Amino acid sequence: MSVPRLVIAAPASGSGKTTVTAGLMAAFAERGLDVSPHKVGPDYIDPGYHALAISSAASSGASGVGRSRVGNARPGRNLDAYLCGPDRIAPLFLHGAAGCDLALVEGVMGLFDGAAGQGELASTAHVAKLLRAPVVLVVDASSQSRSVAALVHGFASWDPEVRVAGVILNKVASDRHEAMLCEALEGCGVPVFGALRRTRAVRAPSRHLGLVPVAERHAEAVDSAAALAARVREGCDLDGLLALARSAPPLSGRGWDPEEEIHRAMDAVPGAGVRGGRAARPVVAVAGGAAFTFSYAEHAELLTAAGARVVPFDPLRDERLPEGTGGLVIGGGFPEVYAPELSANEPLRTAVAGLAASGAPVAAECAGLLYLAHSLDGEPMCGVLAAKARMSERLTLGYREAVAISDTSLAAAGTRVRGHEFHRTTVVPGAGPEPAWGLVHPERRTEGFAQGDVHASYLHVHWASVPGAAARFVDRCAPPAG
Repeated sequence: MSVPRLVIAAPASGSGKTTVTAGLMAAFAERGLDVSPHKVGPDYIDPGYHALAISSAASSGASGVGRSRVGNARPGRNLDAYLCGPDRIAPLFLHGAAGCDLALVEGVMGLFDGAAGQGELASTAHVAKLLRAPVVLVVDASSQSRSVAALVHGFASWDPEVRVAGVILNKVASDRHEAMLCEALEGCGVPVFGALRRTRAVRAPSRHLGLVPVAERHAEAVDSAAALAARVREGCDLDGLLALARSAPPLSGRGWDPEEEIHRAMDAVPGAGVRGGRAARPVVAVAGGAAFTFSYAEHAELLTAAGARVVPFDPLRDERLPEGTGGLVIGGGFPEVYAPELSANEPLRTAVAGLAASGAPVAAECAGLLYLAHSLDGEPMCGVLAAKARMSERLTLGYREAVAISDTSLAAAGTRVRGHEFHRTTVVPGAGPEPAWGLVHPERRTEGFAQGDVHASYLHVHWASVPGAAARFVDRCAPPAG
């Protein structure tokens, strides 16, 4: 399948990948192109900025080139070769990018930085090779001139299978600085597609886990996206970048299909899919809003393919669960920022506790774990779990390999998964009498809670790697009454 595509990478974190990528997405969307946004790695926050940059730019209807996609923006999607396996990267990409005019993939960390101790696995370079995509290197040019040529030459020649096909110079001080950088790069064989000046006009605020999510600063983020698009239009060769993207060779194989994945998972488990196949689709409530912003797009697609009707709700605003809720999914986010407001919504806390007590399946990860706890930083939460949560000085971050210790709504005992932890909170105790997971790499410990049909854990798992989780979850949901 032929998909015009670019991977936007950098020599190191902090070079400006996210701002440049979001600016490119917005600038191309303003032209009327259908842009498909992707992110290497497990990060949830950057894809939110990608999706907003595209949707807000498309709504502006700037130049009218190409066909209008207003109101049809694509979700930001992750491509993580550790969580999902290398063989799923191209299919997941083709699924998300189907029918697009241009796919832009933002890298993670430095170009060649992957999972610790695993070589190139899950690095931007690894994903670029799996996608056979040209790489554009975003270089922080501050405090250097001729040395930029040595840097770019090193990255371009390090791995012959990685096609470093262009450079965008970021944080350039002046016209003279730009001229010096471009002159140095002339002999490198890697063309310069843009030079962006230093500016304080476009900034995204950060806190304890990185950028503040789009859902918490939507209006300001829309303005930032417009400013980024203008900056990229002025400083980058968009026509040249589009031509480079169109030079990417076709990808073999087919796109990932959630329905096929679910059917395969159901066939592998005798008796599975009984409820999921009923005409009455069970309602699965999925937490959202500003406090629960972390979710992979494929999760809702798998739940839908398994027979559920996915209904979002906002625990900060809604005082009741969606009508007929038969199962509850609470993903990641920042409940610690909104603990007083979440606690004040006592009717919903009571409803969540009642649903869990009824035996309905509940899947909670990270933020969801905190919300189900007895309290969070002293504020009463849902009280489903006999555990207390609080903010911590310590950042817990990294990939994990785990095995399900108990049978839960997401996994049968013995199921092996790969996941990711990313939090600055702690829960005491860290595991229930029946833990959800036994972590086997890089450390050995038990983690999470398996309580009735409640599965609560810090571990983020990408369900595309274990589609049986969605099938199992929906199978346990009660169908709507009547």
